[in-house]
Amino acid sequence: MDFKQEMEIYLRSKFTVIWVVTYEEERLIDDLKELCEKNNRMLATWDVAAFFQGVVNVSGSLPDAHDPKTVLEAINKANKDRSSVFLLKDFHACLDKQVQLIRQFRNLSQQLKYTQKSIVISSSTSHIPDELKDDIFIVEFPSPTIKELEGILDRFAKNPQIKVDLTNLGREKILRSALGLSSNQAQRVFGKAIVAEIKDAEGRVTKPAGILDERSIDMITSEKKGIIRESGALEFYSPQETMSDVGGLEVLKGWLRNREKAFSKEARDYGLPAPKGIALIGIPGTGKSLTAKMVAGLWHLPLVRLDVGALFGGLVGQSEENTRRALALVETISPCLMWIDEMEKGFATGGGDGGTSQRVFQNILTWMQEKSKPVFVIGTANNISALPPEFLRKGRFDRLLRNRKLTTTRIHRKPYYHLYYFFKSFPCNIKFLIFNQYRINLFNII
Repeated sequence: MDFKQEMEIYLRSKFTVIWVVTYEEERLIDDLKELCEKNNRMLATWDVAAFFQGVVNVSGSLPDAHDPKTVLEAINKANKDRSSVFLLKDFHACLDKQVQLIRQFRNLSQQLKYTQKSIVISSSTSHIPDELKDDIFIVEFPSPTIKELEGILDRFAKNPQIKVDLTNLGREKILRSALGLSSNQAQRVFGKAIVAEIKDAEGRVTKPAGILDERSIDMITSEKKGIIRESGALEFYSPQETMSDVGGLEVLKGWLRNREKAFSKEARDYGLPAPKGIALIGIPGTGKSLTAKMVAGLWHLPLVRLDVGALFGGLVGQSEENTRRALALVETISPCLMWIDEMEKGFATGGGDGGTSQRVFQNILTWMQEKSKPVFVIGTANNISALPPEFLRKGRFDRLLRNRKLTTTRIHRKPYYHLYYFFKSFPCNIKFLIFNQYRINLFNII
């Protein structure tokens, strides 16, 4: 069920106040306009700058309301038998620490139960006053789907000065590379990819300006990296590592090969569940991070690293909200891989934060267990004893790999193969002397 279908159910069910968390007001208004046109509802918007503005099915003049108090009074006086939707933009700022206004808003929400009127609030945050939590229903506005991104791309294609030279497969790649961006971000990225020239190492133009083709995918991916990095808790990778870059781990490699097409349409049609993830446990320097990048390169899927420390904020509820947004963004990019590095440090819980770290940890645990989108989680850790036992229970990871001893570790880069086999039979004390003498990193080889 998509957002418009859900909103239609909420409005027909007489939800009096719906709080939509989003930065994309234009797309939200378009969706609400389509719903109101379909069912002959009146739609009007209000903000502190433009005041009341009619959008669709508005008869007569709208009241002249310049402040939040007057707005609520105008909504209360509106025809109760006329099916109406009032979109209040950024109204959370008007309610901040305003005791009288909060009380007035609560009275209005109770009175709207007996009318055909509903209030929709668009806000960038889900933090609402405690007094209104029972009167307000919160909805997360999803990122654009492939179909919506295709509409943005089609608008560029209609421009006679722009040449879109894409096959069906290339078009799908372009659209998938933009998943996770807002409609405004996608429009800016597509525009930059069209007007920018691409040159080779010798300075020759390989893609002139005014053309959008498959050569633009790398530029779109690069722009997407920067946008996702701005979210704070996520970092986007485009790994190039292959199986030949990682030595050993034959059991894991075989397991990965067997599940390489687990995210394909054929697997979904057959009814196969998507793999949940793997946990790599071992001492520092044994190539756990390299292995995570190798999996992304093998499966040709985007790799997103979750920075757990960046989830925490100074305001009450901010950490939990950052967690929900980060996980929602990861699901939007799916199918993809989510890499959680140094898990035992990121999920260490203490008693000095009022339980915030435990709530963040609980949100991630629940998401790992119940997620329905194809997101493969790769967790790495140095010390398994420092991890909470519930984190590694069956159902959250498919496989748990442990490197118990230094001498049995088989993760190393291909360029060091000859050194590995040359020094394999040396006693440990001789190995350390040689490596210390020539400044070679022991963990890259053994």
